[in-house]
Amino acid sequence: MKRFASIDTTRGIVMIIMALDHVREFLHRSSVTQDPTNLQTTTATLFLTRWVTHLCAPAFVFLAGTSAYLSFQRNNDKSEARRFLLYRGVWLLVLEFTFVSFALWFDIHFRLLLMEVIAAIGLSFIVLSFLIRVPSRIIGTIGILLIISGAFLQNVATPSNPAGTFIFSVLFRPGLSRITSSHSFFSAYPLIPWLGIMLTGFAAGELFGMSPERRRKILLQSGALFLLAFLVLRSVNTFGDPSKWYVQKSFLFTVLSFINVTKYPPSPLFSLLFIGITLFIGITLVVLSASGEKQTIVSRILSVYGRVPLFYFVIHLFLIHALMFPVLFAQGFSNEDFVFGAFKNGRPETGGGIDLAGVYISWIAIVALVCLTTKVGVL
Repeated sequence: MKRFASIDTTRGIVMIIMALDHVREFLHRSSVTQDPTNLQTTTATLFLTRWVTHLCAPAFVFLAGTSAYLSFQRNNDKSEARRFLLYRGVWLLVLEFTFVSFALWFDIHFRLLLMEVIAAIGLSFIVLSFLIRVPSRIIGTIGILLIISGAFLQNVATPSNPAGTFIFSVLFRPGLSRITSSHSFFSAYPLIPWLGIMLTGFAAGELFGMSPERRRKILLQSGALFLLAFLVLRSVNTFGDPSKWYVQKSFLFTVLSFINVTKYPPSPLFSLLFIGITLFIGITLVVLSASGEKQTIVSRILSVYGRVPLFYFVIHLFLIHALMFPVLFAQGFSNEDFVFGAFKNGRPETGGGIDLAGVYISWIAIVALVCLTTKVGVL
Protein backbone atom coordinates (compact mmCIF):
# COMPACT_ATOMS: atom_id res chain seq x y z
CA MET A 1 0.00 0.00 0.00
CA LYS A 2 1.27 3.45 -0.90
CA ARG A 3 1.91 5.53 2.19
CA PHE A 4 0.69 9.12 2.27
CA ALA A 5 2.92 11.41 4.30
CA SER A 6 0.00 13.65 5.27
CA ILE A 7 -1.84 10.73 6.92
CA ASP A 8 1.22 9.47 8.80
CA THR A 9 2.09 12.99 9.93
CA THR A 10 -1.44 13.79 11.05
CA ARG A 11 -1.64 10.53 12.96
CA GLY A 12 1.75 11.31 14.49
CA ILE A 13 0.45 14.65 15.79
CA VAL A 14 -2.54 12.86 17.28
CA MET A 15 -0.40 10.22 18.99
CA ILE A 16 1.82 12.87 20.57
CA ILE A 17 -1.19 14.77 21.91
CA MET A 18 -2.68 11.50 23.19
CA ALA A 19 0.34 10.96 25.43
CA LEU A 20 -0.31 14.32 27.12
CA ASP A 21 -3.73 13.17 28.27
CA HIS A 22 -2.42 9.87 29.62
CA VAL A 23 0.44 11.57 31.47
CA ARG A 24 -2.10 13.94 33.03
CA GLU A 25 -4.37 11.06 34.06
CA PHE A 26 -1.61 9.03 35.69
CA LEU A 27 0.57 11.77 37.17
CA HIS A 28 -1.33 15.03 37.73
CA ARG A 29 -2.07 15.51 41.42
CA SER A 30 -5.74 16.39 40.85
CA SER A 31 -6.57 13.80 38.18
CA VAL A 32 -8.32 11.49 40.66
CA THR A 33 -10.38 14.22 42.33
CA GLN A 34 -11.08 16.93 39.74
CA ASP A 35 -12.85 16.98 36.40
CA PRO A 36 -10.64 19.21 34.21
CA THR A 37 -13.61 20.28 32.09
CA ASN A 38 -15.81 21.33 35.02
CA LEU A 39 -15.81 25.10 34.56
CA GLN A 40 -16.81 25.68 38.17
CA THR A 41 -13.59 24.16 39.54
CA THR A 42 -11.02 24.04 36.72
CA THR A 43 -8.51 26.54 35.38
CA ALA A 44 -8.25 27.57 31.75
CA THR A 45 -4.86 25.85 31.40
CA LEU A 46 -6.08 22.58 32.87
CA PHE A 47 -9.25 22.71 30.79
CA LEU A 48 -7.35 23.24 27.54
CA THR A 49 -4.81 20.55 28.47
CA ARG A 50 -7.70 18.09 28.58
CA TRP A 51 -9.78 19.60 25.77
CA VAL A 52 -7.06 19.52 23.12
CA THR A 53 -6.67 15.79 23.68
CA HIS A 54 -10.31 15.27 22.70
CA LEU A 55 -8.97 15.43 19.14
CA CYS A 56 -7.14 12.13 19.54
CA ALA A 57 -9.87 9.48 19.55
CA PRO A 58 -11.98 10.87 16.67
CA ALA A 59 -8.89 11.54 14.56
CA PHE A 60 -7.47 8.10 15.36
CA VAL A 61 -10.75 6.35 14.42
CA PHE A 62 -11.32 8.53 11.33
CA LEU A 63 -7.82 7.86 10.00
CA ALA A 64 -8.17 4.14 10.73
CA GLY A 65 -11.12 4.19 8.33
CA THR A 66 -9.15 6.15 5.73
CA SER A 67 -6.21 3.75 5.98
CA ALA A 68 -8.57 0.78 5.64
CA TYR A 69 -9.89 2.21 2.37
CA LEU A 70 -6.39 2.79 1.02
CA SER A 71 -5.22 -0.71 1.95
CA PHE A 72 -7.93 -2.20 -0.25
CA GLN A 73 -6.82 -0.33 -3.35
CA ARG A 74 -3.89 -2.72 -3.78
CA ASN A 75 -6.15 -5.78 -3.94
CA ASN A 76 -9.53 -6.12 -5.62
CA ASP A 77 -10.28 -9.40 -3.84
CA LYS A 78 -13.17 -8.38 -1.59
CA SER A 79 -13.22 -11.75 0.16
CA GLU A 80 -9.61 -11.30 1.20
CA ALA A 81 -10.35 -7.74 2.33
CA ARG A 82 -13.25 -9.01 4.43
CA ARG A 83 -11.10 -11.67 6.07
CA PHE A 84 -8.39 -9.12 6.80
CA LEU A 85 -10.85 -6.77 8.49
CA LEU A 86 -12.42 -9.58 10.50
CA TYR A 87 -9.07 -10.89 11.73
CA ARG A 88 -7.79 -7.38 12.41
CA GLY A 89 -10.94 -6.52 14.32
CA VAL A 90 -10.79 -9.63 16.47
CA TRP A 91 -7.07 -9.08 17.13
CA LEU A 92 -7.74 -5.52 18.30
CA LEU A 93 -10.45 -6.75 20.67
CA VAL A 94 -8.06 -9.31 22.15
CA LEU A 95 -5.37 -6.64 22.47
CA GLU A 96 -7.75 -4.22 24.21
CA PHE A 97 -8.84 -6.68 26.85
CA THR A 98 -5.37 -8.08 27.54
CA PHE A 99 -2.32 -5.85 27.00
CA VAL A 100 -4.17 -2.52 27.02
CA SER A 101 -6.30 -3.41 30.05
CA PHE A 102 -3.19 -4.47 31.95
CA ALA A 103 -1.31 -1.33 30.90
CA LEU A 104 -4.16 0.80 32.25
CA TRP A 105 -4.68 -0.90 35.60
CA PHE A 106 -1.63 -3.14 36.30
CA ASP A 107 -4.16 -5.58 37.74
CA ILE A 108 -3.22 -9.24 37.20
CA HIS A 109 -6.77 -10.25 38.15
CA PHE A 110 -8.31 -8.16 35.33
CA ARG A 111 -11.15 -7.05 37.58
CA LEU A 112 -12.18 -4.39 35.07
CA LEU A 113 -12.42 -4.86 31.31
CA LEU A 114 -12.62 -1.43 29.74
CA MET A 115 -13.91 -1.00 26.20
CA GLU A 116 -12.04 2.01 24.85
CA VAL A 117 -10.81 3.24 21.48
CA ILE A 118 -8.91 0.10 20.40
CA ALA A 119 -11.98 -2.10 20.96
CA ALA A 120 -14.19 0.47 19.22
CA ILE A 121 -11.91 0.33 16.18
CA GLY A 122 -11.87 -3.48 16.32
CA LEU A 123 -15.67 -3.73 16.37
CA SER A 124 -15.90 -1.10 13.63
CA PHE A 125 -13.52 -3.13 11.44
CA ILE A 126 -15.74 -6.18 11.93
CA VAL A 127 -18.84 -4.22 10.87
CA LEU A 128 -16.94 -2.66 7.96
CA SER A 129 -15.98 -6.13 6.73
CA PHE A 130 -19.65 -6.78 5.97
CA LEU A 131 -19.98 -3.46 4.12
CA ILE A 132 -16.89 -3.87 1.96
CA ARG A 133 -18.89 -4.46 -1.23
CA VAL A 134 -20.95 -1.29 -0.68
CA PRO A 135 -19.77 1.83 -2.60
CA SER A 136 -17.62 4.07 -0.40
CA ARG A 137 -19.90 7.09 -0.79
CA ILE A 138 -22.85 5.10 0.55
CA ILE A 139 -20.66 3.91 3.42
CA GLY A 140 -19.78 7.54 4.12
CA THR A 141 -23.46 8.49 4.09
CA ILE A 142 -24.21 5.72 6.59
CA GLY A 143 -21.38 7.09 8.74
CA ILE A 144 -22.83 10.61 8.75
CA LEU A 145 -26.28 9.25 9.63
CA LEU A 146 -24.84 7.27 12.54
CA ILE A 147 -23.08 10.40 13.82
CA ILE A 148 -26.31 12.41 13.63
CA SER A 149 -28.32 9.61 15.27
CA GLY A 150 -26.53 10.34 18.54
CA ALA A 151 -28.69 13.42 18.98
CA PHE A 152 -31.84 11.27 19.04
CA LEU A 153 -30.43 8.66 21.42
CA GLN A 154 -29.47 11.06 24.19
CA ASN A 155 -32.77 10.72 26.05
CA VAL A 156 -33.42 7.03 25.39
CA ALA A 157 -33.60 5.16 28.69
CA THR A 158 -31.09 2.39 29.35
CA PRO A 159 -32.79 -1.05 29.64
CA SER A 160 -33.13 -2.22 33.21
CA ASN A 161 -32.30 -5.92 32.71
CA PRO A 162 -28.59 -6.91 32.78
CA ALA A 163 -28.45 -8.27 29.21
CA GLY A 164 -30.17 -5.20 27.80
CA THR A 165 -27.91 -2.90 29.81
CA PHE A 166 -24.82 -4.65 28.47
CA ILE A 167 -25.94 -4.53 24.82
CA PHE A 168 -27.08 -0.92 25.09
CA SER A 169 -23.76 0.14 26.64
CA VAL A 170 -21.73 -1.63 23.96
CA LEU A 171 -23.76 -0.06 21.16
CA PHE A 172 -24.96 3.36 22.29
CA ARG A 173 -24.02 4.80 25.68
CA PRO A 174 -21.26 4.18 28.24
CA GLY A 175 -22.29 1.87 31.03
CA LEU A 176 -21.08 -0.57 33.67
CA SER A 177 -22.01 -4.28 33.65
CA ARG A 178 -21.19 -6.80 36.35
CA ILE A 179 -19.58 -10.00 35.07
CA THR A 180 -19.05 -11.59 38.48
CA SER A 181 -19.09 -10.28 42.03
CA SER A 182 -15.51 -9.03 41.56
CA HIS A 183 -15.23 -8.47 37.80
CA SER A 184 -16.86 -5.73 35.73
CA PHE A 185 -17.11 -4.53 32.14
CA PHE A 186 -17.31 -0.84 31.31
CA SER A 187 -18.06 0.44 27.83
CA ALA A 188 -16.44 3.87 27.56
CA TYR A 189 -16.49 3.90 23.73
CA PRO A 190 -19.83 2.48 22.51
CA LEU A 191 -19.80 1.23 18.95
CA ILE A 192 -22.43 3.19 17.01
CA PRO A 193 -21.09 6.79 17.29
CA TRP A 194 -17.48 5.67 16.75
CA LEU A 195 -18.48 3.44 13.85
CA GLY A 196 -20.03 6.53 12.27
CA ILE A 197 -16.70 8.34 12.50
CA MET A 198 -14.79 5.38 11.03
CA LEU A 199 -17.19 4.95 8.10
CA THR A 200 -16.90 8.66 7.36
CA GLY A 201 -13.12 8.30 7.38
CA PHE A 202 -13.36 5.26 5.10
CA ALA A 203 -15.28 7.31 2.52
CA ALA A 204 -12.67 10.09 2.81
CA GLY A 205 -10.08 7.59 1.58
CA GLU A 206 -11.49 8.06 -1.92
CA LEU A 207 -9.99 11.55 -1.95
CA PHE A 208 -6.48 10.10 -1.94
CA GLY A 209 -7.02 8.73 -5.41
CA MET A 210 -7.39 12.29 -6.68
CA SER A 211 -4.69 14.74 -7.69
CA PRO A 212 -2.99 16.56 -4.76
CA GLU A 213 -4.50 19.86 -5.88
CA ARG A 214 -8.07 18.57 -5.95
CA ARG A 215 -7.58 16.64 -2.71
CA ARG A 216 -6.33 19.75 -0.92
CA LYS A 217 -9.32 21.73 -2.15
CA ILE A 218 -11.91 19.16 -1.08
CA LEU A 219 -10.26 18.57 2.30
CA LEU A 220 -10.18 22.30 2.95
CA GLN A 221 -13.83 22.71 1.93
CA SER A 222 -14.94 19.67 3.94
CA GLY A 223 -13.08 20.78 7.06
CA ALA A 224 -14.56 24.27 6.80
CA LEU A 225 -18.05 22.81 6.30
CA PHE A 226 -17.78 20.61 9.40
CA LEU A 227 -16.56 23.51 11.53
CA LEU A 228 -19.21 25.88 10.16
CA ALA A 229 -21.94 23.33 10.92
CA PHE A 230 -20.57 23.03 14.45
CA LEU A 231 -20.54 26.81 14.98
CA VAL A 232 -24.10 27.25 13.69
CA LEU A 233 -25.60 24.34 15.65
CA ARG A 234 -23.68 25.14 18.82
CA SER A 235 -24.79 28.77 18.63
CA VAL A 236 -28.43 27.66 18.47
CA ASN A 237 -27.75 25.66 21.65
CA THR A 238 -30.72 23.33 21.26
CA PHE A 239 -29.54 20.40 19.14
CA GLY A 240 -26.60 18.06 18.91
CA ASP A 241 -25.16 17.98 22.43
CA PRO A 242 -26.69 17.30 25.85
CA SER A 243 -24.35 19.84 27.46
CA LYS A 244 -25.48 23.40 26.78
CA TRP A 245 -23.16 26.39 26.85
CA TYR A 246 -23.74 29.39 29.10
CA VAL A 247 -22.30 32.84 29.68
CA GLN A 248 -19.59 32.43 32.31
CA LYS A 249 -17.62 34.66 34.69
CA SER A 250 -15.36 35.88 31.85
CA PHE A 251 -15.25 35.92 28.06
CA LEU A 252 -12.55 33.22 28.08
CA PHE A 253 -14.65 30.87 30.19
CA THR A 254 -17.68 31.56 28.00
CA VAL A 255 -15.63 30.41 25.00
CA LEU A 256 -14.56 27.34 26.96
CA SER A 257 -18.21 26.62 27.72
CA PHE A 258 -19.01 26.94 24.01
CA ILE A 259 -16.40 24.35 22.97
CA ASN A 260 -17.03 22.06 25.96
CA VAL A 261 -18.90 19.34 24.07
CA THR A 262 -19.69 15.80 25.17
CA LYS A 263 -17.24 12.97 24.44
CA TYR A 264 -18.86 10.05 26.33
CA PRO A 265 -20.54 9.14 24.06
CA PRO A 266 -19.41 11.53 21.31
CA SER A 267 -22.27 13.86 20.52
CA PRO A 268 -22.88 14.96 16.92
CA LEU A 269 -21.37 18.35 17.76
CA PHE A 270 -18.30 16.69 19.26
CA SER A 271 -17.83 14.69 16.05
CA LEU A 272 -18.39 17.71 13.80
CA LEU A 273 -15.88 19.80 15.71
CA PHE A 274 -13.07 17.28 15.91
CA ILE A 275 -13.49 15.73 12.48
CA GLY A 276 -13.42 19.29 11.17
CA ILE A 277 -10.21 20.00 13.07
CA THR A 278 -8.70 16.74 11.80
CA LEU A 279 -9.44 17.69 8.20
CA PHE A 280 -8.76 21.39 8.36
CA ILE A 281 -5.69 21.48 10.60
CA GLY A 282 -4.44 17.93 10.76
CA ILE A 283 -4.61 16.93 7.11
CA THR A 284 -5.17 20.03 5.04
CA LEU A 285 -2.44 22.17 6.58
CA VAL A 286 0.06 19.30 6.52
CA VAL A 287 -0.60 18.77 2.83
CA LEU A 288 -0.50 22.50 2.16
CA SER A 289 2.84 22.80 3.94
CA ALA A 290 4.45 20.39 1.51
CA SER A 291 4.59 19.90 -2.22
CA GLY A 292 2.18 17.09 -2.90
CA GLU A 293 3.25 14.28 -0.60
CA LYS A 294 6.86 15.44 -0.17
CA GLN A 295 7.73 15.52 3.52
CA THR A 296 9.29 18.38 5.43
CA ILE A 297 11.79 17.81 8.25
CA VAL A 298 9.08 18.32 10.86
CA SER A 299 6.64 15.97 9.12
CA ARG A 300 9.32 13.27 8.87
CA ILE A 301 9.82 13.43 12.63
CA LEU A 302 6.08 13.39 13.32
CA SER A 303 5.46 10.50 10.92
CA VAL A 304 7.73 8.28 13.04
CA TYR A 305 4.82 8.03 15.47
CA GLY A 306 2.14 7.86 12.78
CA ARG A 307 3.64 4.86 11.00
CA VAL A 308 3.39 2.59 14.07
CA PRO A 309 0.34 3.87 15.97
CA LEU A 310 -0.58 0.58 17.64
CA PHE A 311 2.94 -0.05 18.93
CA TYR A 312 3.13 3.54 20.16
CA PHE A 313 -0.28 3.31 21.86
CA VAL A 314 0.56 0.21 23.88
CA ILE A 315 4.17 1.04 24.77
CA HIS A 316 3.47 4.62 25.84
CA LEU A 317 0.75 3.42 28.25
CA PHE A 318 3.17 1.00 29.92
CA LEU A 319 5.87 3.67 30.16
CA ILE A 320 3.60 6.34 31.62
CA HIS A 321 1.99 3.98 34.12
CA ALA A 322 5.39 2.64 35.18
CA LEU A 323 6.68 6.20 35.65
CA MET A 324 3.89 6.86 38.14
CA PHE A 325 5.43 4.56 40.77
CA PRO A 326 8.91 6.17 41.04
CA VAL A 327 7.13 9.52 41.37
CA LEU A 328 4.98 8.18 44.21
CA PHE A 329 7.93 6.50 45.94
CA ALA A 330 9.85 9.79 45.76
CA GLN A 331 6.90 11.47 47.48
CA GLY A 332 7.07 9.07 50.41
CA PHE A 333 4.42 6.50 49.47
CA SER A 334 5.05 2.77 49.95
CA ASN A 335 3.74 -0.45 48.40
CA GLU A 336 0.98 -0.62 51.00
CA ASP A 337 -0.44 2.70 49.76
CA PHE A 338 -1.02 1.51 46.19
CA VAL A 339 -4.63 0.57 45.37
CA PHE A 340 -5.50 -1.75 42.48
CA GLY A 341 -8.81 -3.06 41.21
CA ALA A 342 -11.82 -1.82 39.24
CA PHE A 343 -11.09 1.80 38.23
CA LYS A 344 -7.98 1.73 40.47
CA ASN A 345 -4.58 1.98 38.76
CA GLY A 346 -2.41 2.05 41.89
CA ARG A 347 -2.80 5.71 42.84
CA PRO A 348 -3.07 6.03 46.64
CA GLU A 349 -6.38 7.12 48.10
CA THR A 350 -4.59 10.10 49.63
CA GLY A 351 -3.46 11.44 46.26
CA GLY A 352 0.11 12.08 45.26
CA GLY A 353 1.23 13.27 41.84
CA ILE A 354 2.87 16.30 40.26
CA ASP A 355 1.79 19.75 39.13
CA LEU A 356 0.80 20.63 35.57
CA ALA A 357 4.28 21.91 34.66
CA GLY A 358 5.70 18.54 35.69
CA VAL A 359 3.07 16.83 33.56
CA TYR A 360 4.27 18.70 30.48
CA ILE A 361 7.94 17.92 31.21
CA SER A 362 7.15 14.23 31.71
CA TRP A 363 5.07 14.21 28.52
CA ILE A 364 7.95 15.55 26.42
CA ALA A 365 10.33 12.99 27.92
CA ILE A 366 7.96 10.07 27.27
CA VAL A 367 7.31 11.14 23.67
CA ALA A 368 11.04 11.47 22.99
CA LEU A 369 11.75 8.06 24.52
CA VAL A 370 9.08 6.33 22.42
CA CYS A 371 10.40 8.06 19.31
CA LEU A 372 13.94 6.77 19.97
CA THR A 373 12.61 3.28 20.70
CA THR A 374 10.70 3.23 17.42
CA LYS A 375 13.57 4.61 15.33
CA VAL A 376 16.10 2.02 16.53
CA GLY A 377 13.84 -0.71 15.20
CA VAL A 378 12.03 -2.24 18.16
CA LEU A 379 9.11 -2.77 15.80
